[in-house]
Amino acid sequence: MQRRNFLCATLAALATTRTALAQSWPAKSIRMIVPYPPGGANDITARIYGQHLGSALGQPIVIDNRAGAGGEIGAEAAAKSVGDGYTLLFAAIGTLTIHAVAATSKPYDLGTDLMPVSMGAGVPLALAVRASLPVKSVKEFLDYARAQKQPLTYGSAGNGSTQHMTGEYFKQAAGVDLLHVPYKGSGPAMTDLLGGQIDVVFETLPALSAHYANPKIKILAVTSAARSSMLPELMTLREAGVADFDVTTYYGLLAPKGTPKAIVGQLSAAMREVATKPELLAAMNKAGADVITTTPERMDAMVKGEIEKWGRVQKTAQIKL
Repeated sequence: MQRRNFLCATLAALATTRTALAQSWPAKSIRMIVPYPPGGANDITARIYGQHLGSALGQPIVIDNRAGAGGEIGAEAAAKSVGDGYTLLFAAIGTLTIHAVAATSKPYDLGTDLMPVSMGAGVPLALAVRASLPVKSVKEFLDYARAQKQPLTYGSAGNGSTQHMTGEYFKQAAGVDLLHVPYKGSGPAMTDLLGGQIDVVFETLPALSAHYANPKIKILAVTSAARSSMLPELMTLREAGVADFDVTTYYGLLAPKGTPKAIVGQLSAAMREVATKPELLAAMNKAGADVITTTPERMDAMVKGEIEKWGRVQKTAQIKL
């Protein structure tokens, strides 16, 4: 009986502490971990949201770039932080979910060590081919690829990257054979596509848009379920006949486990509030990203959907990281 009373008292005290923390939060600056170097899409979208969230919450958001291991170093740092509302993670959800299904060593559990707060942005990829490839549409590309004795080559940012997984997903969905050529980053892959050393890339639309008028490549379609506001004239792969194909690079906000639900709720509401501001919308449009905000519950469902999708691709392609 005494032990039961002690446990009840401890739980009550813990609940009181969490309530008090949530009521006084935020009382100081908030660290937002970005698991990639400065200047990339993840970093840019995080800084846009960080600036506006800081104003909405009344405390500065400090960006902490923790790059390395394909985003896992920063994600692990966030997952192992104290859940007090003063450490957050703004990350590419595709990368997190791909590592969750393909990594042989998992220093943290995405489903239990990190709590969804809200999605922030979505960036589609696009299918681009070298200019000398004699195709002008996705249908022509598929017909041409299937007619070759040797598979066409597609480049990616590296094994297990979103570009790699998208290429394998496309192979499975379209029923076409392509040979994967991994690079150390998207830049070298784009250089070789422009130079005609590889045939295809699946790359984010903002990265490809700079080459849209370049006669050295042809952008055939976007990978998202709907057309992009950035280049609305580009059809989707679904429209081109690749059934149910949908790849969007989502960026979202997560918190370490144990973060009080009241704080998670405040953060999520603040994300949805700032996402309506014209200044944020203009900045995101300039970055080539579509604004997407959600409740924690909706984000959780989306993350689980990504895990299911990439799990199927990984199992078929036998990709291990």
